[in-house]
Amino acid sequence: MDSKQYLETITSFINHIGISCVEGIVKDSSFLPGIDIVAGGIVYDAAKMQSPGDLLHEAGHIAVLLPKDRVSVTSPNVNGDLQPGGAEMAAIAWSWAAANYLNVPPEVVFHPEGYHGESNAIIDNFSNRRYFGVSLLQWFGMTNEKHVANISGDIYPTMQNWLRR
Repeated sequence: MDSKQYLETITSFINHIGISCVEGIVKDSSFLPGIDIVAGGIVYDAAKMQSPGDLLHEAGHIAVLLPKDRVSVTSPNVNGDLQPGGAEMAAIAWSWAAANYLNVPPEVVFHPEGYHGESNAIIDNFSNRRYFGVSLLQWFGMTNEKHVANISGDIYPTMQNWLRR
């Protein structure tokens, strides 16, 4: 797949799970090049984005919010009831699961221009099942961690729910 195909796959998925993801005008001052979160949805400018995978990460920020926070979230404050570190870890874990589900290579989401130079470490950790943030996704009822006893349902990176309830 090329960048345009990844963009189509990713935007279709985000819209399908119930988060609006539309192309539009994004200010140059946006928190992430070519992407803005407005009233619970994602607006993007494909020409300004660093990678279509950034849309998955931002969708992860929205998806892990409580429904009451999700519908009105607007960047730059995308944390809702979560501390910033927890929100970031949950969004990373969510976006890894989404990329896995969509067969999008991790390098598309965790590209060198993002993650404060730690994209390779994230890819290495998650590729070797050294996950972080998954306990939050489990707490939110979105997936299960492998080590939890007496679980029913899918094990991360498979998700039971793409949106926190």
